[in-house]
Amino acid sequence: MNGTAKVERPLQGTIRLLRRSELPQFRDHLLRLDDISRRDRFNGPTSDAFVISYAERSFQNGALVIGYVEDGKVLGAAELHERPEDPTPTGEIAFSVERELQHRGLGALLFERLIESARAFGYERLLVTTHPQNQAMKRLARRFNASLRFEDGETVGIIELEPAPPLPARPGAGMFARHAA
Repeated sequence: MNGTAKVERPLQGTIRLLRRSELPQFRDHLLRLDDISRRDRFNGPTSDAFVISYAERSFQNGALVIGYVEDGKVLGAAELHERPEDPTPTGEIAFSVERELQHRGLGALLFERLIESARAFGYERLLVTTHPQNQAMKRLARRFNASLRFEDGETVGIIELEPAPPLPARPGAGMFARHAA
């Protein structure tokens, strides 16, 4: 060791919903993932052609994609894909963070925003799947109260969501009330 420590620059971007017009930035983010991060995101090795097709399908199929955006580049993403075949309103979730930003809390920030959005859309359950060796994803899922089990060669987590708070009992009360002058 030469005694110099690597200094991490602070996160300077924003976490927000990605617009359909930002498909190219989302796609480019997924393509920039290193081999390990890509394997972790897709539960196995994938080709560039698969990743390009996946990104396009995500926006065509109405997935909610939340991105960490810095200087116009998507460097991390959280996705919420509806599972309409499930009797309970369920969303399948996925995360990706580029290598240089991993282990800095960005995944947890994306997870929090995704849960807020899922609750606002009325989802009652979130499903996350990962390969058994993805310890970081399993830790993150447990942090958000996922019950994990091993199934068909994958780790499957289920997060039961609290419902969104009801509207106030009387019209005009609560945070949406306007104050009379």
